This record gives sequence, C-alpha cells and structure tokens, in this order.
Amino acid sequence: MNLRNFYRRSSTNLNKIMIILSGGTGTPKLLRGLKRIVPEENIYVIVNTAEDRWVSGNLVCPDIDTVLYTLTDRIDDDKWWGIKGDTFFTHEILKQLGYLEPMMLGEKDRSTHIFRSEIIRDGFTLTKSIEDLRAFFRIHAKVLPMSDDPVATMILTPRGRMHFQDFWIKNKGKPKVLDVIFDGLDKAEPTSEVKNALKFEDSVIIGPSNPITSIGPILGLKGIRSMLQKKKVIAISPIVGGKPVGGPAAKLMSAMGYDVSSAGVSQCYADFLDVLVVDHRDDCVIPEVSVLKTDTMMGSLERSIELAKFIVDLV
Repeated sequence: MNLRNFYRRSSTNLNKIMIILSGGTGTPKLLRGLKRIVPEENIYVIVNTAEDRWVSGNLVCPDIDTVLYTLTDRIDDDKWWGIKGDTFFTHEILKQLGYLEPMMLGEKDRSTHIFRSEIIRDGFTLTKSIEDLRAFFRIHAKVLPMSDDPVATMILTPRGRMHFQDFWIKNKGKPKVLDVIFDGLDKAEPTSEVKNALKFEDSVIIGPSNPITSIGPILGLKGIRSMLQKKKVIAISPIVGGKPVGGPAAKLMSAMGYDVSSAGVSQCYADFLDVLVVDHRDDCVIPEVSVLKTDTMMGSLERSIELAKFIVDLV
C-alpha cells in the first residue's frame, strides 16, 4: 500500500483512539508499527497481568514491560522480552550462590521491577506504578494493566499445578496441559481506566497474542465481554497454517478444546468478534465473521508498519 495514498484515505482514522488488547509478544510487534503511523497519545493498550510474578522480592510484569520497552524502542527484539543490550550479572551471581531465579532478569530490566514494587509497597496500585514508569520513559501512549487485583495463570499438568512462568520457562512448555486456571480472576475487577477506555470508544483491536493465556484473562474480567459485544471488534489471528507464530498457543488451545487454527481463534472470541484478520497464506473460511487476509508475519519493522496500516484502515 502506498503510504501517501494511505494517509489521504485514512486521515480520519489516524486521529481515532486505538484500543488494543495485548499480551507480551505478538501484539507488541504490531505496536511498534502502529506507533509510527498513529499519534502515540491515541494508542491505549490494555495489557494482560495474569502472568505477573514476584521474583527476588520484586513484581515482574512480563507483558506490560514488553509493551513499555517496545513503545520506547528499548525492547530486545531478538528475544522479544527484556531490554536490548542488558547484562545479567546479578542473575548469574545469584545462580552461583545457589539461588535460581524462575525468570532471567537483566540489570536494566530489574530496575523497572524494583521501582514498580516500591510504589506498590508504599500502598499504591499497579496502575499507578505503570503510570509513573510511562512518565519516566516518556511514553505518550496509555498502557493500562487489565486489573489492579492479583490474577495468576496456573497450568494443570500430570506433574501438578504450576505457574505459567514455571510451565513455559522452567519446563520449556513440555508438560502435557490438562487445564488452564486463572487464580483470582473470579474476584478481579477491571480498573476504572480500562472501563473508561472501553466505554467511550466504538472499536477495539485484539492483537495477535495467545488467545488463552494472554487475551483470555482480560476477557475473563467482570463485564469485559459484555462491553465488547457493543463494539466493532477486530482480531488478528496468531495462528498461521495450523501453527502459532510463537509460544505455547497450540498446546493451550488444544487443552481448552479449541482447534489450533484461525477458526479456533475466532471461537475464543465468538460472542463479540466482527472481523478476523488472518495471514494470506492461511486457508480460512468462517461464516460467522468477516475474514480478511493480509501478511501478518511481522519479522521486521517494515512488516509491522504494513500490518498496522491495514488494521488502521479497517478501523
């Protein structure tokens, strides 16, 4: 798509508020393109917090931090977690002392966790801590934790229940998945910032994140699905040719009874989905929703920008 023609055709859309539901890898790749074609202050990202975990005395928020680092171009885009060029001396010394951290944390990354945790220990909310980090990083987009209430994604396996981070990092996603349980989700409330963002906008984008453990907890919060039923909802499938672009989505979708396909993704969002964007290599027909095809593989900044243009044009 020619960029000059795109701007001529979509100038109105470029001034709209873009609300995106996000996990920690696929959707940030979309964000790095979106922030280059939409005024950053018009981007509102509602982020999964069910994979958060206290590590070495500090709260690690993997999905939120990946979004923050992406919006500041600090993200290590080889791994899609952590900060580019970070060092891991503290983590390695702790390992030599016999203390194995469940997650590998770099020095610069760890400072984010310490800062956030001190704000929470002082009696403030997670949302407040992220607002302060957003100000420090000079991020103009709104980054909204889905909830200030603790929620934990637990994976039930033949070895017992384990936190998602233990399943994915410590056990490398190998155990058979029997069930996925979100501890605390039944009592968790979406923040007022999340509810206000959804209340006043008529369209929502669901990024190409894992529909079970990245987007699922957001949708499981009280009132979120009913709010989305009143919106135009556009989702980007993270499945191409029956395989996830990355992460454990296939194993998790199968365990929860969904087909590992873009059609299976649409089933996860069936009660509110209007448009499903799938990769042009994917043979996908879903009678219940409008299926649109484009290149969804964001292996470079240029690919991210092209997909972002496509999505903005739909909005």
